[in-house]
Amino acid sequence: MNKLAFIFPGQGAQKVGMGKDFYETFDNVKEIFDSACEWLDLDIKALCFEENDKLDLTEYSQPALVTTCLAMADVLRNKGIEPDISAGLSLGEYCAIATAGAISVKDAITTVRKRGILMEQAVPAGQGAMAAVLGMTAEEIDEVVDAISDVSVANYNCPGQIVITGKKESVEEASKKLQEAGAKRVVPLNVSGPFHSAMLEEAGEKLADVLEKVTISELQIPYVTNVTAEFVKDHQKIRSLLAKQISSPVKWQQSVEAMIAEGVDTFVEIGPGKTLAGFMRKINRNVKVYNVQTVEDIEKVVQECSRK
Repeated sequence: MNKLAFIFPGQGAQKVGMGKDFYETFDNVKEIFDSACEWLDLDIKALCFEENDKLDLTEYSQPALVTTCLAMADVLRNKGIEPDISAGLSLGEYCAIATAGAISVKDAITTVRKRGILMEQAVPAGQGAMAAVLGMTAEEIDEVVDAISDVSVANYNCPGQIVITGKKESVEEASKKLQEAGAKRVVPLNVSGPFHSAMLEEAGEKLADVLEKVTISELQIPYVTNVTAEFVKDHQKIRSLLAKQISSPVKWQQSVEAMIAEGVDTFVEIGPGKTLAGFMRKINRNVKVYNVQTVEDIEKVVQECSRK
């Protein structure tokens, strides 16, 4: 039987206005956003719906995006669309785990708020950097990066787009050498830290302490972890994987390929933007990808994905 996967974007997908039409249309979304404000003692609604200078800051963007994505997913599920598998890119993995039933919506939202703060605090501003490398294979990038200290691959997004991370000077040196080695472009990313690098290992250790206090339940469906691109079916592995994820490369291309090999032929990207759909076109054009980022998208997805 063909399978359906819910997939969730990572930090960077957030945008002002996300989720507002859902909040104004669906009572369950209103309840999730209102509850998130209480759980965090933070005005998530203002953060998501109104122009502000905080939404792109890690400690705010993470709970804002997770709240929005989980609220949207709740609408889809209330309309009878249930995934067989879930996955999320980096931050989106928390949405995937909540969708899989292993953590509550409350724990997902409150944990990523703490995660964002730990990531912000891990490396002083200006010491780390990230850059997207376009037009090179993973093997070609590894060959260059392996010869430079304090830089590594952060994201295997899709063929032709891989992100590097690490100390600012090392990323700049690697960027220059990658262009010399044949990269079409190397684009510095506007991020506040060297995410998914060894520089965040201490943040991962502190996150492990936070996760010890989170209730982890049996998985209702499998999800694919960024760390290994493998299916997780044992809920007892979740804490260690999430702690490790913060400083490990995100194997997104490999995760998508694993889901397709498992029979997934339809993906629903839930959340603002179409980043994952863009990656999908380069990973495998033979699968269907739908997006849910506005209320108008819901009915189309329900029509296309309803099981008969």
